[in-house]
Amino acid sequence: MLTCISPIDGSVYVSRDPQDLDEALAAVSAARAAQPGWAARDLAERVAIVNAGVAALCANGALVDELAHQMGRPVRYGGEMGGVKERADHMAAIAAETLAPTEVERSNAARRLIKRTPLGVVLAIAPWNYPYLTAINTIVPALIAGNALVLKHATQTILAGERLREAFLAGGVPEALFVNLQVTHDTIDGLIRAKAFDFINFTGSVAAGRTIERSAAGTFAGVSLELGGKDPGYVRADADLDRAVDGLIDGAMFNTGQCCCGIERIYVAEPLFEAFVDKARAIVEGYVLGNPLHQATTLGPMAHKRLADVVRDQVIQAVTAGAEPLIDPALFPADDGTTAYLAPQILVNVDHDMALMREENFGPVVGIMKVSSDDEAVALMNDSAYGLTASIWTGDTDAAEAIGDRLETGTVFMNRCDYLDPALCWTGCKDTGRGASLSTLGYHSLTRPKSFHLKT
Repeated sequence: MLTCISPIDGSVYVSRDPQDLDEALAAVSAARAAQPGWAARDLAERVAIVNAGVAALCANGALVDELAHQMGRPVRYGGEMGGVKERADHMAAIAAETLAPTEVERSNAARRLIKRTPLGVVLAIAPWNYPYLTAINTIVPALIAGNALVLKHATQTILAGERLREAFLAGGVPEALFVNLQVTHDTIDGLIRAKAFDFINFTGSVAAGRTIERSAAGTFAGVSLELGGKDPGYVRADADLDRAVDGLIDGAMFNTGQCCCGIERIYVAEPLFEAFVDKARAIVEGYVLGNPLHQATTLGPMAHKRLADVVRDQVIQAVTAGAEPLIDPALFPADDGTTAYLAPQILVNVDHDMALMREENFGPVVGIMKVSSDDEAVALMNDSAYGLTASIWTGDTDAAEAIGDRLETGTVFMNRCDYLDPALCWTGCKDTGRGASLSTLGYHSLTRPKSFHLKT
């Protein structure tokens, strides 16, 4: 069985019988058969249908409570539909221009042009931490570009896959064209090795990303991997202190720290260090850890107890090595050490010998270090196996851009963090993976160029 254990109380929230390989292959084959007819439709018609699907999804008022039950996000934050609509609207708005042919020559001698052609069948393997936002990054441009869409959602948020398919079918997407697979990892492996897909987008762990690459080897399917990060924030001496503290601590703690681009380590210029730490501690001490179905809760449980235990171990190891925890766990009685409820924590006296500052923790814990210069900050920010985003807090735009040029990362933020701008490509480097989604480059990933040389 594919079973979602609710982090609220450890009970079984939903379970499904997995499809076997033959059943899954049949569904994907039907999607492939439906794809040419979908691609033949006028682009404006595809955009309208996809927009209707997004509208149907956003109108589903049950999603917020379902998410709280499945992965623990407090209902007070209202789900993900604002971001879903922002991303979908932008990708729909740029579709005509981005997918238009590039004409090289039109003369009496010849017409030469490059068209963007759909790849065929696109597989999106979506994670549980932002189950709608991450999935929509692929679903919307893939469908608009004329592809068939196969979605395999994380078991922890298995209902999200069902809701996405229901919404897009309600918007008018042909039933066979949008497949929601509910399968085991072995079945996905079998499908990829059987060359069922023309493109695979995966968001998840580094280890799982390596498995996807191995499965796809030799199939010549395109692979895009977003494998998480250890995202740093840097507060320069000229930063607006209050704004920096508010932004970075929210970036570290929102969604119980379970954000791919969440802040996991902070470097503060020496003159601001003590004040930054004091303000950060005051913010975190004001959080309410508890049942995500209660409106007063600002910090819900982590999605699973095993994930909370990873963070607990990192904190214990860091403290044993000399780190100083600033938050009294007694302020958060919901964390008794045996469940998915985890008290937030800030640690100082940390260094890069500690796993806490080098390995992804994906929880409500952040280490803060003092730095004496931009050069020291850059060296520490780059001292990571990951490269997803980096956040610089300063009043000097030129300095931020110059520092950003030196950083090994996919996105550089100034005076903000933990955000995906759909007009900019979402990408990473090093162990964060490869590929690009959103923006015009997102469409380029989901189509292939086709050249025409029409000589008269």
